[in-house]
This record gives sequence, C-alpha cells and structure tokens, in this order.
Amino acid sequence: MTRVPLGFIPDELSVPLDKILPSRKAQTGLITSVKFKQIRSSIEHIGLIEPLSVTEENKVTGQYTLLDGHVRLIALAELGYEEAPCLVSKDDEAYTYNSRINRLSTIQEHFMIRRAIERGVSMESLAKALSVDVSYIIKKVTLLDGICSEAADLLKDRKFSAEISRVIRKMKPTRQVECIELMVSANNITVAYAEALLVATPAEMVVGGKKPPKLNGVTQEQMSRMEREMANLQGQYKLVEQTYAEDVLNLVLARGYLAKLLDNKLVVRYIKQRRPEVLEQFEVIVETTSLDQ
Repeated sequence: MTRVPLGFIPDELSVPLDKILPSRKAQTGLITSVKFKQIRSSIEHIGLIEPLSVTEENKVTGQYTLLDGHVRLIALAELGYEEAPCLVSKDDEAYTYNSRINRLSTIQEHFMIRRAIERGVSMESLAKALSVDVSYIIKKVTLLDGICSEAADLLKDRKFSAEISRVIRKMKPTRQVECIELMVSANNITVAYAEALLVATPAEMVVGGKKPPKLNGVTQEQMSRMEREMANLQGQYKLVEQTYAEDVLNLVLARGYLAKLLDNKLVVRYIKQRRPEVLEQFEVIVETTSLDQ
C-alpha cells in the first residue's frame, strides 16, 4: 500500500525567537487589533496551543523561515518568550497553512466553551484568555437556550452574532425554523433581519402569545404589508425548495443538449439567419458554469 508522505517532521522543535525569520511584514495597526489582543491574552493565560510552522533550518544562516504564525510570534516576543515550539515543514515555501482550515462556526465555539466550563474552567478565566468581557462568555454558553434543534442544525456551519439567539428564542419552534430558513436562503444572518422577522411574526407564533413591539418609524399599515409580504415570501420559498433539485437537473440536461446542438455548424448558421436573438441566449446558457451566473 502506498504511504502518503508527511508534510511536516513529526516531532516539535523548540526554536529561539531570534532565529525565526518572518516571511511577511506585520499589518499596520496589528498590535492594537482585537485579534492580536485575544491571541496575546490566550498565550499569557493558557500558553501557546498551536505551534508555529517554519521551514527547515538554513544551513548557512541557521535561521528558520516562518510559514504560519506571524501574529503568535509577535505576541510571544511581547510576552518575553525566548523560544517557541515549531513544526518544521519539509517544503520550503511560504504557504499559509491556515488558509486550508475551516474556522470554527458560532455553534462549534459554543460547544467548546461549554465543554471547557464543564471541565472546571471558570468563565472569568475564559474571558481573560479570550480578552473579552464575562458577559460575552455567558452569551456564548446560553447561545442555544430556547432554540429548537432543527433551527440550531440550520445554523451549525454559520458564523453569526449571539444576539440573534436572543431574538429567535422569542419565537415558537416552527417559526424559528421558518425564519432561519429565510435568513440562510437570503444569506443575511443579521440581528436587524431577525428583528424584522420577529416583528412580522403573528402573535400566536410568539412565545407567550404577545405581539412584539413595532419597529420605530414603521406605521401599522406598513407592518401589515410587511407581514403579508413575509407570508408570501415564505410560501414562495417552500415552493422553490420542493422543485429545486428537479429544476437544477433539467437545467443541466438542457445545457448539455444545447452544447451538442451548437457544435453543429449547420444548425448554428440556420439559427443565426432566422433567430439571432435566440442563438445569443443559447450561447449564454452553454457558457454558464454556475447557478450564480
């Protein structure tokens, strides 16, 4: 059986910071950014979790070129570290390994924070490690409280504000799913959109049966119109959802048929002479490679 070669030397190597050569300049204002403060605080309170990625030692200069971990390197230097654990790459190239890593979704972050608390880490310690207020940790811990499992599943791979949960949990489960489906399909998972959906929610679909207060500057007539349009949009969404797979299959088959048709020069000449506007549309369809087009 063919073995896949390793991209790194398996054992970590402790390298002096003055022997690590950055492969790019630090961004302007990095030291004052929220990201840098969080990473610095995390290293200060917990230690370095992810080693730096470097090339193999240059035999002439004795230096290692940094591939990934530029922010961590600066934070380590600020905190007075003299050495850093590193993974040595076998490929001598300035490749940012983290560009291939999927970042944590909001719900994954929620589960990690809860797991840490269950293992005895206090909220205060987590807040210090992440350089955030304790209230932020509380919002992350209670993120899914009052949210039905179907609605949470729709958001499992998404990044969103914890404030959205505050709005969504005011609705009943069926309405939660409807609203999140609309937000995901519109690619607009924002607090403002969630609040607009809440206001357009009928009283019987709201927890407690109490109609939420109307938005400032919106008249009762506008609210009624928004509710009707929202109901109509939900109906259209459900209809499209039911036929989406079949429609896509038909489009793929139609594109394949037209591609073969336009390979025939006689057919192309005939359509060009009789219906040039149709030929133009056929060519657009054949050239289409994505539904976004």
